[in-house]
Amino acid sequence: MDGMDSPSAVVLAGGEGSRLRPLTRHRPKPLLPAATTPILEHVFDQLLEAGVTEITVVVGYGRNRVQAYFGPTYRNVPLTYVTQEQQLGSGHALLAAESEIEGTALVVNGDQIVEHGIISDVLEAHDRSSAATVGLLNRTDVASYGGVLVEDGSVTEIVENPEDERTYRFNAGVYAFEREIFDAIRDAEPRAGEQSLTDGITELLESDASVRGVVSEGLWVDSTYPWDLLDVSFDLFEAGIVDGTQAANVASSATIHERAVVREPVVIAPDCEIGAGAVVGPYACLGENVTVGSNAVVERSVVDADTRVGASATVMDCVTGVGVEIGNGTSIPGGPGDVRVGDRVFEDEDLGALLADRVIDRGGNTYVPGAIVGPEADIEAGATVRGTISEGTEVRS
Repeated sequence: MDGMDSPSAVVLAGGEGSRLRPLTRHRPKPLLPAATTPILEHVFDQLLEAGVTEITVVVGYGRNRVQAYFGPTYRNVPLTYVTQEQQLGSGHALLAAESEIEGTALVVNGDQIVEHGIISDVLEAHDRSSAATVGLLNRTDVASYGGVLVEDGSVTEIVENPEDERTYRFNAGVYAFEREIFDAIRDAEPRAGEQSLTDGITELLESDASVRGVVSEGLWVDSTYPWDLLDVSFDLFEAGIVDGTQAANVASSATIHERAVVREPVVIAPDCEIGAGAVVGPYACLGENVTVGSNAVVERSVVDADTRVGASATVMDCVTGVGVEIGNGTSIPGGPGDVRVGDRVFEDEDLGALLADRVIDRGGNTYVPGAIVGPEADIEAGATVRGTISEGTEVRS
């Protein structure tokens, strides 16, 4: 590796993830859970696996939350925080870190989880005679992200949301950059007031700089919408990034009644309590201090910290925020359902319900698949809950 022996990484973690509202109402997307661990923590883990020894984190929305959670080091690797004052695009975020970077910079997104092998491939392929190296995957869904055209290992074009029939590679959002990238971002024409990294790379290509592309294999996951947190968590189990066996991922401080059933894969965080006759899993992720009452069922769900699931409740295909109360006998039977977000409808999504932070459900309620309940809503007993319920609403039966 040319000068990349002890690589320094820049993690772009300044965005809110507005399409993940209402979960991002109180915290940024990089702190939302994948299984039970913040997305950003998984990002750091994969960087360390690839041999990274220092990390600069570009923070913005919710930056105090990020800094308070991680502090000055992560697993003995120093973290330097720089602030992107306004969220004006990925290129703008990288410019915020310019003064911290000497030599080659490895750049990744703080809200997408990329397996370490992809990162290692980029580091190994990068040669300092190139201005940039881009990590690529063979994936069919390039249209919704970014497509890259490659000839003989050189990138010829980057296209956002390509729609033609050319053979595109998927842009994994893992880059090695030399210092030329900073001027290239500044020289590129901003679009809609934003400076993007890909426009900076296009600027490099137009100035005849060498940009390499390396095709890898490995897990790449992103959550655009709240229900994607389910798929992301399940993908982490399938890829073995999260070990879902009881031996590995049931905390020693969790209390599980001898008549409860735990079905792998699961993650059960510290201080959880699971009552008699309850069934947890498969694909259940319980954050710290979650309580599951007797005879309740929790399956294919991501249940965040300090949430209580009442006795005999059924919770399927469900995402919760923190401090949610799901009352006794409430039924969330699971997807598929149609989810309404603003003026868009997503049909047949596997979402039983999304309950944002500190929702109180007083029991005996039934959720129509696709229901989204905003923070601090209060749902009286015996209601049928459907559609989108905004923050702080009281729902009467």
